[in-house]
Amino acid sequence: MKIFRFLFLVALPVYLISCGTQKKVPAYYLDKVIRDTTINSNLKFPELKIQKNDLLSISVYSASTNLTADIPYNLPEAAASTGFLVDANGNIEYPRLGTIHAEGLTKLELADAIKKKFTDPEPDLLTNPSVIIRFLNYKITVLGQVGREGMVTLPGERVTILEAIGLAGGITDYGKKDDVKIRRERDGKIEIGSVDLSSDSLFYSPYYNLVQNDVIIVQPTKQKAKMTDQSLAMQRIGFALSIVTTAAIIYNIFK
Repeated sequence: MKIFRFLFLVALPVYLISCGTQKKVPAYYLDKVIRDTTINSNLKFPELKIQKNDLLSISVYSASTNLTADIPYNLPEAAASTGFLVDANGNIEYPRLGTIHAEGLTKLELADAIKKKFTDPEPDLLTNPSVIIRFLNYKITVLGQVGREGMVTLPGERVTILEAIGLAGGITDYGKKDDVKIRRERDGKIEIGSVDLSSDSLFYSPYYNLVQNDVIIVQPTKQKAKMTDQSLAMQRIGFALSIVTTAAIIYNIFK
């Protein structure tokens, strides 16, 4: 009986310590969820708004007969791939035109603002200018119960939530498909939406088509959380038993 009391006294504090140091796998939970109940009559792809830290490719062309007229207003070829960064104030610095506000504008609106800079002065800086703008860093992030968590950079400027999850390896067997969260920045504010991937209204959701910098979060099911708890419990029991076995061997050696 004494040996069992000894082993119990040795194992109990070790077990309690292990309980305190183990951490549960966090669930991706977000408060203030905006339930997605919006159903539109027509499917429309949202017009992308420029955000801070976006990288923009901007090219200027004109109807000038002078073949070199556009060159001073375009980035050098070596720097063209880096694009124009929208800074913390929502502005870009454009060659010879100076500071231009970009945040919150669509590509078309920014193109119009740049063209206005060329045509407002007298005489016009360029003849009948045209401006082409593209996003260089169109990306979304997928977290939670998917095949591959992380950031997905896209070559185009359009992606749906189904395509993004597919690029991340799909939802695992333990991910919630009826309550997928989308974190989105709009007009300087963060909103959280929720969609049901099995719902017929998914295609009418404002979160079906993603915008740049969206974050998709697939939370674990209750079964997954239960399995995680059971796994932690088994780890603690195994750790405690190993301590008991070690203590028993030491006791037998020195008794």
